[in-house]
Amino acid sequence: MKKILKYLKPYWFVALLAPLFMIGEVLGDLMQPKLMSKIVDDGVLSGSMDVILKTGLTMILLVVAGGICGVMCTACSVKAAQSFGSDLRCAAFRRVMEMSLQQTDRFTTGSLVTRLTNDITMTEHFVSMALRMFVRSTFSFIGGIAMMLTLDVSFALVLACALPLEVLVMVIMLKKAYPMFRIVQKKLDKVNSVMQENVTGARMVKAYVREEFETERFENANGDLCETNYRVSRLLALISPLMMVFMNIGVIAVILIGGYQVEARAINVGDVMAAITYIVQVLNSLLAVGMIFQMISRASASANRIAEVLDTTPAIVSGSEQPEGKGEVCFENVSFAYPNAQGDPVLREVSFTVQPGEFVAVLGATGSGKTSLVNLIPRFYDVTDGAVYVDGEDVRALETEALRAKIGCVLQKSELFSGSVTENIRWGKEDATQEEVVAAAKIAQADEFVSKLPEGYDTIIGEKGASLSGGQKQRLSIARALVRKPDILIFDDSTSALDLGTEARLQAALRENLRGTTVIMIAQRIASVRNADRILVLENGVIAAEGKHEELLETSELYRDIFASQQHNTEVK
Repeated sequence: MKKILKYLKPYWFVALLAPLFMIGEVLGDLMQPKLMSKIVDDGVLSGSMDVILKTGLTMILLVVAGGICGVMCTACSVKAAQSFGSDLRCAAFRRVMEMSLQQTDRFTTGSLVTRLTNDITMTEHFVSMALRMFVRSTFSFIGGIAMMLTLDVSFALVLACALPLEVLVMVIMLKKAYPMFRIVQKKLDKVNSVMQENVTGARMVKAYVREEFETERFENANGDLCETNYRVSRLLALISPLMMVFMNIGVIAVILIGGYQVEARAINVGDVMAAITYIVQVLNSLLAVGMIFQMISRASASANRIAEVLDTTPAIVSGSEQPEGKGEVCFENVSFAYPNAQGDPVLREVSFTVQPGEFVAVLGATGSGKTSLVNLIPRFYDVTDGAVYVDGEDVRALETEALRAKIGCVLQKSELFSGSVTENIRWGKEDATQEEVVAAAKIAQADEFVSKLPEGYDTIIGEKGASLSGGQKQRLSIARALVRKPDILIFDDSTSALDLGTEARLQAALRENLRGTTVIMIAQRIASVRNADRILVLENGVIAAEGKHEELLETSELYRDIFASQQHNTEVK
């Protein structure tokens, strides 16, 4: 919790004003029973209307002043809490952006969403309530006891019996409830994960008619959450009735003691009335303190989950060197295994060099390590052994942002965002002009279909490009990479949805317009890469063959088998 609360420090002044205003409101409340006692004893019983009017006016003024203090306290506490929550959410999001891919996989998407939304909201509510209710309850508790004892010290017997019982009940209940709050958040993670999987995979669910299965899976996760929440709520629900029992017993005791004192003429009737009000205030404030400790328990569980994100040290640590060159890529005895993976490494002692402006293709069966290979260049992952060099510098020594700025990646899965076509292409280069956007689209063979859209480049394409075909999404993704004019361009099987004619035009446009750009292309079809300057054939994480298309047909049996199988499939079609 301490690590989280440091984000409140910039707003210390507003946070300090909130309890100060609350003290003003509490002082006004504490004065009311005393003044009411005066009205009863010196006004009503003595028949003095003047005392009643003057004291009543004083009470009204105190209520107004207390109301103003209460409003200002609420305004200050909400301002501090919301600012704290906003900064904390931004800090957590920045840390998520700094995480490597294996770190985000470890947390899971659903859990990260819960931590950045529900958990931070819990801590916001805690800060807001602590600045108001904790101060109010504390001062009402202390002030109520002090004011009660000024009336008659015999009332201390009531407090001495009631307070320990209330404290004991709260401690027992909250001790049992605290571990359950963390379980609730984990159950909520599961609900969010199932929901996220089904929203992103809605087409697959419908295609395989798995709606009932997924509905049942969601109902099970939601049922677990509901059951755990119910157990916590049932436990906490016992606190309020038990407190009310103790409070009413205390009121009866005050009336009983006060009755004897009034009969003995040791105390006035008004003082007994004031004592009843004060004991209600004291025991209610203790109940409020219990509610605050309940919120502390819940917020503490959430704060620990947020701290886990903030304390995560990014696995990919940026270097300080700036890349200088035209896009040379060199792998030197590179081996790579995914963290906590079982079995052999994905890549083993891979060595090759791509010269600036060279077009190199990577071919191989599924699972041979092609995507893992290119993921090492922009440092989505770091090598296990060996080194990857860009322009003669180990990528681990380069500033990560500068390294990735000179690389254009077109990933296996086309990721588009809700917005216009222009905004999606310009996502690759924020300050790209409209002319640069159109030029990139033309090279990517996207201009033809974009121009036919209802509003052209201003057409809103919807989240994840739901309104576009697979080939159209791939072409926009390629345009997004091209608009940044990178020194190194990586295609991770990102032309699979294009027909051979469109792909041929794309490659011709790339050769014509991107002379000097290093291109590394992963492909499944030999037809897509047969004109490459060099083809690397991967098999089980090692380079099994290397050369031009014609050379490989002569020297590599594996390449001939792949070529023959694809030729056969083409003839069959």
